[in-house]
Amino acid sequence: MTHSRPTIRALLEEVDASPKRSLGQNFVADPNTVRRIATLAAVGPGDHVVEIGAGLGSLTLALLETGCRVTAIEIDGALVTVLRRLVEPLGVHVVHADAMSLEWDEIVAPDESATVVANLPYNVATPLLADLLDDVPQLTRFLVMVQREVGERLAARPGDAAYGLPSLKVSYWAHAEVVGKVPATVFVPQPKVESALVSITRRPEPAVDADPDVLFRLARAGFGQRRKMLRRALAGERTAEQIAAAGVRPEARAEELTLEEWAALARSG
Repeated sequence: MTHSRPTIRALLEEVDASPKRSLGQNFVADPNTVRRIATLAAVGPGDHVVEIGAGLGSLTLALLETGCRVTAIEIDGALVTVLRRLVEPLGVHVVHADAMSLEWDEIVAPDESATVVANLPYNVATPLLADLLDDVPQLTRFLVMVQREVGERLAARPGDAAYGLPSLKVSYWAHAEVVGKVPATVFVPQPKVESALVSITRRPEPAVDADPDVLFRLARAGFGQRRKMLRRALAGERTAEQIAAAGVRPEARAEELTLEEWAALARSG
């Protein structure tokens, strides 16, 4: 049984809490939505799911209905009290921690694989996902709900208006696509924008053969001055001749380049 809008309000009153803007707290108050997320996550018996930002447990309860094993991470101590009461008797392991500073080997064993399912606040979604893709290879699949424009950036392709450094980071490690939209009306409190559901599947190996430190250093320089041509944006990193020798037009701009072209630039130094 997942939470309705009156249930969420009652649970918040129980611990004398209100949604914290600083933590981007917007609680899903629609059983159909959380069950839809659980279905899109494609998890079931035998799967380990790590839910980041479990809140009051609406999505946690829907995940449990699939038969998976759930580790629920929550930063807010007041909510952890309610969460533990509601879901620990059902077998959920609740962790009171900030996902940005977790020791992930203590959550998912190095020889294990797990799926992340999360309703992520806009202010941490991009850096958190980047860190997890970089540093926690045992997290092999993600189904995340994020602000719609963040979701579009994560899944964007070269030439898309939303294409940028986060798109490049995700495509280096994984394949991403927007698999659904969620209206603002299903949340308590109601945000001003709609959300997107993004599915991210880690590749067995990075998509290109290039030093990632060099590749992303160049990409940060390029996207940091995205209105400039590469021969200007990458001045000090690559000459126009080196850019051309890599098979890239020196007059191109960062948002036009594919991941393969960024890799060619990384190898050209």
